[in-house]
Amino acid sequence: MMTNIKIIKYTKEWKERWDAFVDESNNGTLFHLQKFFDYHTEGKFTFTHLIFLEKDEIVAVLPGAMIGSKFESPIGASYGSIVTKDIKFNKALEIVSALLEYAKANGIKEFELTAAPVVYEDKPNQNIDFALLWLGFHYSLHYISSAIKLDNEIDIISRFQPTVRRNIRKTFRNSDIRVEINERYDQFYPILLSNKAKHDVKPTHSLEDLLKLKDLLPNHLKLFMLYYKDIPIAGSSMFFVNKTCALCFYNMLDYEYEHLKPIHRIMYEVVKYSTDNGYSYVDIGVSQDTKADNPMTPSMGLIDFKEKFDAKTVMRNTLSIKL
Repeated sequence: MMTNIKIIKYTKEWKERWDAFVDESNNGTLFHLQKFFDYHTEGKFTFTHLIFLEKDEIVAVLPGAMIGSKFESPIGASYGSIVTKDIKFNKALEIVSALLEYAKANGIKEFELTAAPVVYEDKPNQNIDFALLWLGFHYSLHYISSAIKLDNEIDIISRFQPTVRRNIRKTFRNSDIRVEINERYDQFYPILLSNKAKHDVKPTHSLEDLLKLKDLLPNHLKLFMLYYKDIPIAGSSMFFVNKTCALCFYNMLDYEYEHLKPIHRIMYEVVKYSTDNGYSYVDIGVSQDTKADNPMTPSMGLIDFKEKFDAKTVMRNTLSIKL
């Protein structure tokens, strides 16, 4: 397909224009921002971010890196793939065609692209996905994620299952319990580490990483903490990834206080804050059985827990091609 789009490699002089484009895009998230990538220590990754230009104007960006002869997106982030504005299908075809031509000219033999779920889009628009499929990509992996559609016309508690509603109301009546939004990651992180250790895993981010991200993206990260008699017992590290979607990146709970059901209250506060501040969805994250051989294996317990908060399944899809 003939196209006037040319692709160049990202360099630092493009940083402000790149981030402005992502902020104004239809499907970009904080995970696509150059400001986000700045939290990685120098030399941890060798990025090969790509910029799509038409008449010297950015029409798309693609963060990622070369792993051998394969281009992967994301690298060092949760979501990647091609970021655009709310484009027509013909423009999506031009962008993908330009990418495939660029691959031929630059020795790229393979692509692996994982976009954010469709609920992260300001206006649902799967033109890029279909253009990728039409031009030879295929789905290579699906993860199950759970998202709550927000609606300020509906009482929040009424949407939750009866047991959850009762537990939340109990916390309201307990004068020893309070919830606040703060920056006490030093209180949050040790309990998170302990929670992850139960499943033989570690958090994606170190405490230093979270503090650095909060410093780089102060409006995108918020920490919800629940205290019992001034003791931190539960919390949620929220990433407000764009103007549409909020993401529960980490939830933690001190199991000594599990009987108080503090996570139920935290989820209420997260949903209320996100609703009050004009977001359309809260994504509670993927629910995969990390110990299973097949990475797509669903964690039934996690999915059931999330459904108690009226969360519905959305998919995180990976599209791949070998050239």
